[in-house]
Amino acid sequence: MVRIDGEHLSLENVRAVAHGERVELDGHARRKLEAAAAALDAAMARGQTLYGINTGFGPFARTRISDEEIDALQINLIRSHAVGFGDPLPVPVVRAMLVLRAHSLARGFSGVGPGLVESLVGLLESGITPVVPEHGSVGASGDLAPLAHLGLALLGEGDVFVDGRRVPAQQAMRERGLVPCHLARKEGLALINGTQYMTARGVLATEEAHLLLGAAQIAAAMSTEALFGSANAFDARIHAIRPHPGQVAVAANLRVLLGGSEIVQSHAGCDRVQDPYSERCTPQVLGASLDALAHVETVLAIECDAVTDNPLVFPDTGDVLSGGNFHGQPVALALDHLSIAVAEIASLAERRIFQLLYNDVEALPRCLATRPGVESGLMMVQYLAAALVSENRTLGHPATLDNVVTGGGVEDHNSLGSIAAARLPRLFRNVRGVLAGELLCAAEALDRHAPLRPAPATAAARAAVRRVAPPLVADRPLAPDLEALAALETLAAIVEAVERTLGEPLRAARA
Repeated sequence: MVRIDGEHLSLENVRAVAHGERVELDGHARRKLEAAAAALDAAMARGQTLYGINTGFGPFARTRISDEEIDALQINLIRSHAVGFGDPLPVPVVRAMLVLRAHSLARGFSGVGPGLVESLVGLLESGITPVVPEHGSVGASGDLAPLAHLGLALLGEGDVFVDGRRVPAQQAMRERGLVPCHLARKEGLALINGTQYMTARGVLATEEAHLLLGAAQIAAAMSTEALFGSANAFDARIHAIRPHPGQVAVAANLRVLLGGSEIVQSHAGCDRVQDPYSERCTPQVLGASLDALAHVETVLAIECDAVTDNPLVFPDTGDVLSGGNFHGQPVALALDHLSIAVAEIASLAERRIFQLLYNDVEALPRCLATRPGVESGLMMVQYLAAALVSENRTLGHPATLDNVVTGGGVEDHNSLGSIAAARLPRLFRNVRGVLAGELLCAAEALDRHAPLRPAPATAAARAAVRRVAPPLVADRPLAPDLEALAALETLAAIVEAVERTLGEPLRAARA
């Protein structure tokens, strides 16, 4: 059970709810919400002009709204802003959005009462997930369109997912014993002013990024071993005098991954002085990605606890202040950083695939073909990797370098963090495809070194690969093997097999 206490919501909490964990609003948060609602009521009673509460929105900010139309204003806001376009977001992303929005409101600075948060929690608890189209946010003024679709479901309008079915929200509420929410003053605005779409995508993406970096280090160790690469480049003394946390961690991981390898020991006295950068510089490259991931998670951890709507209510003084906490720039820059850092995983892996297929190691035939020339072996795996890496160069272009103007010119700078968030799934899938290619090639190359035995850790990885992709006895279509290896569950199984063999998890970056 994840408790919304109005104080702290961790990345792990968000991920747990995204994957189905239960949620409840606790008494402490309820009292904070009541105090904030009372403070807003007092400000309204004083006759203050309050943006989005008794005024219109955006270009209508100077249009005063009568007391009789205040509730209608909030309902119209949700309906008019539900302009999302494209495929529905995955259920875990929307569940993450719901819990993030509920927690942000529960901090007690939005001026809404417990009822609105309880309605959001009710959707989570009943297994009702609003249908939220992927596109529509520009990453400032809040993720307006995606969050408006959350609000639409609370009104009993639009569509939702229940048990894998897409049904009208009103029908789902009736089946689950819920009633549509009545939005009062500021509640519509409080729902849609925020960064919860881009934050939700970021929190789930960083979870996958940890897996990709773990699998990438294992694949790198397998390839380096198969290529008769030297482990000297991973000596702790080298990295101690350039102690970036990620670099130190990756070097340590490579040392333990290659520990006990007969293949490495077989060429200990060879005359090869240095290996290609894609082998020798793995700690420096993947370590930088590890450090980037740690930074992104620091930003997201702050954002998970942030209050990101506008205006904000401060119950201790009664002040109602307009600001810009809805602007997504901190998250947008972090997600741009994440996309580049993860894309680099594939860039390095593609180079090692090339080395595995075209090298001067006697035991490794060209393209790892059983009958070179008559058969092409794994030649086309490098073509695939090159295509995916090339596409990621486009997907990794920083979204934050762009700007669009909205809101009649008042909203003249937008973060476009929503664009940075939307491209992450495709970019990550491309990286998984390249890692699948390297794992396939590296496993085949290790097979060719028999009877020399690989390290226990890389042997465990090879065995996990072989459970879904058999050895290449003759040319065959490799698409099914690559698809199976690129699956998240397969990569997780490979990492788990290696860590079980090592008796400890791979090290992560620690500042």
